[in-house]
Amino acid sequence: MGKFVLLNARLFQAGADLTTVNNKVELSAEVEEKEATAFAPSGDVYKEVLGGLRSASLQASGQWEADDVVLGKIDDTAWAGLGAITPMTVCPATAAVGSLAWFSGFLRTNYQLGDAVGSVAPWSSNGSGTWPLVRGAVAHDPGTARTATGNGTVIQIAAASPGVPAGKQLYAAVHVLSVAGTTPSLTVAIQTDDTAGFASPTTAITFNAATAKGGQILRAAGPITDNYVRASWTISGTSPSFLFLVSVGVA
Repeated sequence: MGKFVLLNARLFQAGADLTTVNNKVELSAEVEEKEATAFAPSGDVYKEVLGGLRSASLQASGQWEADDVVLGKIDDTAWAGLGAITPMTVCPATAAVGSLAWFSGFLRTNYQLGDAVGSVAPWSSNGSGTWPLVRGAVAHDPGTARTATGNGTVIQIAAASPGVPAGKQLYAAVHVLSVAGTTPSLTVAIQTDDTAGFASPTTAITFNAATAKGGQILRAAGPITDNYVRASWTISGTSPSFLFLVSVGVA
């Protein structure tokens, strides 16, 4: 990905796609600086520092909307999520399969709305990461409705085995954005394999069955030798239909 202008950034929080009411999103990752300077016989005058605890934060803002029935508008999802830990996924350019995605579990720490007379009603909100901030990719796009059990596009997460080294973990988040049908149920899983053909897939992560809008984030500890992944889903019910986004990565 080369230089680009922010025009189609996508923001997903739990079961809400906030793209069309969001005009600013910022992610921040930090490492604490811990001084470890000791007396040095050589007379070295430079201090020594070590990396301490890591942290992540997210700030977003946009145009306020509300819905009294379904948790799909910013007012509903921000208020319901205040003080709670929910998955959030940020896609800087697009949410197509394979595109860059940053995601984590964030504690929503504040929610602000309102402005002066004559202004477009705004909102702003911050989140503090309580999971590692993961740099990954979209494994299922939010615009393709699924009505039956199936598998997604294969994504290569590493150039060679192991895809997830020892000491690292495979992370995945799912955002269920729309649900229709009678007694619909969606169970999303993350499968891995050592080849793009997926001749012998292994299930690394299985999310809880979803029957309504919402989000989940899970992880599986390495080492995982496979370096290819895909989203897989099982759907049941009468005339079911789901819109959902899946992001996956290693951290």
